[in-house]
Amino acid sequence: LSAAPKVPEGVEVVRDLEYVQAKGVSLKLDLYRPTSKPSAPMPLIIWVHGGGWKNGTKAGCPVSWLAAKGFAVASLDFRLLPEHPWPAQIEDPIAALRWLRKESGKYGFDAERSAAMGGSSGGHVVALWGTLSLPAEDKVKAVVDLYGPTDLLTMPPNVLSTQRTRADLAKANGALLLGGIVMDQPEKAKAVSALHQVTKDDVPFLIMHGTADASVPIEQSERLHAALKAAGVESTLKPLPGAGHGGKEFDSAESRALIQAFLDKHLKR
Repeated sequence: LSAAPKVPEGVEVVRDLEYVQAKGVSLKLDLYRPTSKPSAPMPLIIWVHGGGWKNGTKAGCPVSWLAAKGFAVASLDFRLLPEHPWPAQIEDPIAALRWLRKESGKYGFDAERSAAMGGSSGGHVVALWGTLSLPAEDKVKAVVDLYGPTDLLTMPPNVLSTQRTRADLAKANGALLLGGIVMDQPEKAKAVSALHQVTKDDVPFLIMHGTADASVPIEQSERLHAALKAAGVESTLKPLPGAGHGGKEFDSAESRALIQAFLDKHLKR
């Protein structure tokens, strides 16, 4: 057996808590908490992993360090492509938030003060979560979007070009997500893209993106940031010079400090 991923100093983890049975699939989360229990309920961070909506797991949560800073961190497994197309990828995190609300007293956090955080395809999901019109109990209070696609129509794998044929477009993750070539269903693609869902009622955003990201162009984040600002929504865009699609730059002392300050501001009393 491979060793369990290392849990940060000062953090404990409760693993494999089932939060929903979705179409017969048992979905679980890992909950990270500080070992020294705070006197008041902690704010909650929900981590949605990346992997093109088809790979990845809740294991080895890259933001579990936040649990040492006075947050509870829930890292989710959710239904994946190709068996489970959209909207499974947003339904499951929302189901997790509902479950976490019910269980908050037992585990010592305050689900009313929750933020969603994700990288890559997880960034896509949390950005959409922060911009969709949802019932109050299904909303989070803030979003940290790490290099997520925000407009499926302009993502390079979904754009016809001299490099990409329709056959290529049909195999793209976006096509698997939407159940067909993205450019053939522009209205659905917009409904699943945070950029096209922005309104003045959206929650505060922190967006971080590498300037050398070859998978998700930084324009995806720049355009979302501009749309949020234009709507009067608080948004911070932090370009990381020379960083690619993820990597150590997102976990540097400076990046951690930026993330923690943003979450402290919007979630801590």
